[in-house]
Amino acid sequence: MTVRRLVLLFLALAFLAGCGLATGPSNEIPDQQERDRKAEGSIFGEDGLTFGGDKGSDSGGAGLGVNGFLWRASLDTISFFPLSQADPFGGVIITDWYTPPETPNTRFKLNVFILGRQLRADGLRVSVFKQEHIQGSPVWSDVPVSNETVRSLENAILAKARELRVAAISQPE
Repeated sequence: MTVRRLVLLFLALAFLAGCGLATGPSNEIPDQQERDRKAEGSIFGEDGLTFGGDKGSDSGGAGLGVNGFLWRASLDTISFFPLSQADPFGGVIITDWYTPPETPNTRFKLNVFILGRQLRADGLRVSVFKQEHIQGSPVWSDVPVSNETVRSLENAILAKARELRVAAISQPE
């Protein structure tokens, strides 16, 4: 019986000694994972998802994905058109059909695409769609739009964007 007690006591001590040797998970793995996570980045940027912006930052948040002057000038220039969709991050403005009061049988629709962050003429593309109503018919038929109409609208937006930029530069901070 004493041999049995000695064996049980020895096994109990062996188990207790084994418990003391185990150190658990290594602390190096979470540190390495954290470094890897920081190196890969986040879809929300360095600071994560921040509501209200960073108080110490001069950038004022993420901002627009396109040139702000072209964006504002586009909205100002076509402000009389009803907006269907406006995406400041993708630079897309789509209007609904607009019928001028002086020509009730003609309607227009615009798609404005701002293609970059620089204020350049090739950073803007406008598509104009025109339809005419055939008297006595419920159908609107497509009518070709002259390139001059598209070009004059693009030039009006670019001129307004330049005015906004000059006004922003000449303003004291």
